[in-house]
Parts: sequence; structure tokens; C-alpha cells
Amino acid sequence: MIRVLLADDEAMVRAGVRAILASGGGSEVVAEAGDGREAVELARAHRPDVALLDIRMPRLDGLTAAEEIVRNIPGTAVAMLTTFSEQAYVARALTAGATGFLLKSGDPYELMAGVRAVAEGAAFLSPKVARYVVEDLGGGAGGGRLARQEHARARVARLSPREREVLGLVGAGLSNPEIAARLHLVEGTVKAYVSAVLERLEVRNRVRAAIVAYEAGLIDGDGDGGSA
Repeated sequence: MIRVLLADDEAMVRAGVRAILASGGGSEVVAEAGDGREAVELARAHRPDVALLDIRMPRLDGLTAAEEIVRNIPGTAVAMLTTFSEQAYVARALTAGATGFLLKSGDPYELMAGVRAVAEGAAFLSPKVARYVVEDLGGGAGGGRLARQEHARARVARLSPREREVLGLVGAGLSNPEIAARLHLVEGTVKAYVSAVLERLEVRNRVRAAIVAYEAGLIDGDGDGGSA
């Protein structure tokens, strides 16, 4: 079972999310918080697999809470539970180390899949958020699309052929166990490859690596793995 900490200042939202996760049978909410400060304290006490955080909360907002959880509780992955109108906060959440972005208006199956993916070490973005990340955050200060592609390809050129293959699968949203099965490797070897890829690309997390993979042409617009 995936152990989840759920933080949202609206009790009805928490009840709905809790019911959705329970219906899937693969995860359970082990603690609930009504504000960001309580979320950090409960994360420290329960050490959940995933902290699912609302962005706008009293006492301590979800973004600051995410930063504290990522910094102090490395075994807990962080996913943000947002409304699409809060897309401006995605960049800060990425910097904080969040690897999941789930919409409150999204499909229940999307919520369950997102929690499972983040718990397994993969990145998961709701489709609307993913488009924003790739098109807007992927641009950064690097100029036009062609310039970004050239820069991304130069970064990917630092990788070995196997590392590029792993990066493409990370970009396609596969978890470490799924990559291991696809490449016929043991999971520990995949973890080592992913760590090496992040270090060589000089990125903090899998979401940023996925952006590089997309810009470099390792995956297509549908998220399917491609060749360099």
C-alpha cells in the first residue's frame, strides 16, 4: 500500500480525495492536514510515501511546505494538488522538488495513477499542466524553440547511449520498475542510471529531465519514447 499524507484546508476536498484513493485499493491516507505547517509536522511523524499538498493553505502555503518536506524528509515524494488557474506556481514547485502536479478537476483515475507514479519515483503531470511545463517552463530564457532544441541536444550528447535510452523513458513517464522491465535490467541498475543522468544534465529532478528529453527529441508530443 502507498502511504499518503493529504493536506488541504477544505475538509470536503480531503474527503473526496480520500474516497478516490481508497476506491483504487492501492493507497491509503495515513494522515490529513488542514494547513502547510501541520503537513510538514505530520510528514515528519508518519514518513509517508507521498505528500499530496494543496498550494493555497493557511499558516504555511503548500509550496513552502513542499520545500521543507523535500529538504528534510527525503523518503517522501511530493505532489501538488492544484487548480489550473494556479499554473504560475508550477515553476516554483518544480524548483522545490515536487514531481507530481494533479488537478482537482481531473479524472479520479488520473489522481490514482499520479499518486502511484510519484510513489514509484516517476514524474506525473496532468495533461494541461504538462503542456504548460513543456511549452512555457521549457522555454526559460533560452530563446526560441530551435535554440532550446540545440541546447538540449548538446546536454544530451554528454550521456552514454544507455543513459540516453533511460532519459527517453523517464521523459515518457515510466517509473524505475517499468524502465527496468523495458530494458531488461535490475531496478538498482536503473536507479544508478537515473542518478547519473540527473547529475550529467545538471537537473534536480525527473520533471526537469523530462523537459530536456522532450526538447532534445527523445520523446514525441504524445509522450512515447523515441530515439536520439
